[in-house]
Amino acid sequence: MLETLFSDIVIAEIISMIFYTFLAAGLMGVIWKLIDKATPFCTTKEIEKDQNVALAVLVAGIFISMAIVIAAVILS
Repeated sequence: MLETLFSDIVIAEIISMIFYTFLAAGLMGVIWKLIDKATPFCTTKEIEKDQNVALAVLVAGIFISMAIVIAAVILS
């Protein structure tokens, strides 16, 4: 049963999946740094210490939208 499920998976697909995972995580890190540089205040301090929920929701929306774009690029 398991042999038939995983027989179509090629090692190249696994390597490309790992590569694209790290690429997407790296792009998310770059996006976080760009958001932090673009705002006139420290976003980490605003979210963690000042409990700014609106900013946290905005940043989460940006991350979700970028994840959708990155996934679309990877799948194309």
